[in-house]
Amino acid sequence: MDLVTTITVAGALNIYDETSSRAAGDRPGAASERVAALRRYLLHHWSAPVVLVGEAPGRHGARLTGLPFTSPRQLTGSGPDEATARCVQRVLAELGMADRVLLWNASVLFGPDNRDPTRRELDACAPALDRVCRGRRVLAVGRHAERATGATYLRHPSHGGSTRFATGLREALHAVPGLVLPPPARHTAGLR
Repeated sequence: MDLVTTITVAGALNIYDETSSRAAGDRPGAASERVAALRRYLLHHWSAPVVLVGEAPGRHGARLTGLPFTSPRQLTGSGPDEATARCVQRVLAELGMADRVLLWNASVLFGPDNRDPTRRELDACAPALDRVCRGRRVLAVGRHAERATGATYLRHPSHGGSTRFATGLREALHAVPGLVLPPPARHTAGLR
């Protein structure tokens, strides 16, 4: 966690640093809650054989929850929702892989106005990214994640890319040596 909480780049918010978060207008303790949530998440998912690397915290997702590809609505049933987080979580659940894939971002820093991560931000976050990816099959969601990791590219779900993302993730997970996907879930709602 020290790798994550101490990253600083001018013009970007480290969502896990209490001082930076308070300066950005977050309520007291918000960054500490995100650190605790991330710590619990990593403890539960650390043995996952695959890491799915996104680009950076989303405005309505990790920026608020501290968890990559996760929005408050997914955790509590209310609050902001993020389409990318919803898509990623849905596809992983359909594949029965939610507990076997670790979710991370190439940059843990939030850019103003939800902008893409800069090269400086990606470089500053590289040591943490390297530690998380070490010993795992890495899949990159979006071009910034691909450049940061050199990993297999998956189309980002935003801006109409959800179908291509889902197809790409299914194909990439099927290609992981030793990883056996459960049979597809049967949707029987409404059938008798």
